Amino acid sequence: MDATAPQATTAAPVEMHELDPYAQAPRLHDGQAGETGITLAWEDGEQARLPWLWLRDHCACRACRHAQTRERLVLPQPAIARPREARVEAGHLHLVWEDGHESRFDGGWLHQRRPGGDAATTLPAPHIWPEGFRPGRVDHAAFTGSVEGERAWLEALLRDGLVLLEHGPVADEEVSRLARRIGPLRSTNFGARFDVRSKPNPNNAAYTAIGLALHTDLPNWRQPPDIQLLYCLENDAEGGESLFADGYRVAEALRREDPQAFRLLCETPIDFRFQDEEQDIAVRAPILSCDTDGRVVEVRFNNWIRDTLRLPAENIDAWYAAYHRFWTLLHEPRHRFAFSLAPGEMVAFDNRRVLHGRGAFDPDSGRRHLQGTYLDRDMLESRLRVLARQP
Repeated sequence: MDATAPQATTAAPVEMHELDPYAQAPRLHDGQAGETGITLAWEDGEQARLPWLWLRDHCACRACRHAQTRERLVLPQPAIARPREARVEAGHLHLVWEDGHESRFDGGWLHQRRPGGDAATTLPAPHIWPEGFRPGRVDHAAFTGSVEGERAWLEALLRDGLVLLEHGPVADEEVSRLARRIGPLRSTNFGARFDVRSKPNPNNAAYTAIGLALHTDLPNWRQPPDIQLLYCLENDAEGGESLFADGYRVAEALRREDPQAFRLLCETPIDFRFQDEEQDIAVRAPILSCDTDGRVVEVRFNNWIRDTLRLPAENIDAWYAAYHRFWTLLHEPRHRFAFSLAPGEMVAFDNRRVLHGRGAFDPDSGRRHLQGTYLDRDMLESRLRVLARQP
């Protein structure tokens, strides 16, 4: 591109946005400026048009972004004049605006964020479990001692919704120490960290020795916990194997095999409620929730705390049939697997996707003690982005 005016100067140092650390972006090759925007071309053949207003809004210089926090300092104006100068140099876009302000944009950064392109991300997409799925395993020493180990654990959890940590110490509160590497513990009415073992006067079925059918935790919350960690300290009682099923996989099976049942569970909100002497936490929401593209993004399923079914009488039988069909699919051997946690092992899973349960155990045959906590998905994603910036 030809310069249309002499280059102006600006008091604020000109900086560029950083590339996504995982991305391999091509260099910017050329650009054609127009009245309202510029059409850019990259060396891989991709092209995109970016409006001048968008470019002015995304300037990364210190007059537009705080030097330490990188937060935006300027409100974009609805009408922005075409820059007096626009050029591609060394694979980057240089602009000089009518007021003399300068902006520079990394060509790879623009490629990552071009309209119609794939969003720049360090995050793995969820994968529905294939037939015969078994979770990935990461060694405790690798998780705590290396970027690669921690990254592998985070990626597996976000991708598969389930991952195991093994060969850890049998130490009280180890689950809390591991969780805090990622972010603050998510507190609920059961506390920030909880013990899963049989105890007198329980206020939850998990604190008994009975078998627990597949379920998600705390669907009675408006925002149920995202990620659950369960760390095994003792497990020598007879029985008590851990059960898991991929709610996304089962929901898709329901969609294929019984579309009407799938639609009912997606479109019909029902009541969930937990009550004891101190709390009464309730919400109304559907069993399955989908995003705007129709993909299942949340499963709320817990038969113990499903409250009174408040539906029109003419809809009740059909809803129960759909619910029973989903229950049956969940517990089919093709959709679930079981294993026993050993002391020093921790299972982590996506509580809004993966359903968990356990077999009954005999508390007189030995001791069974797990410690658990919850984390917010935002903190997992944040941690993975931070690790991606490390060499």
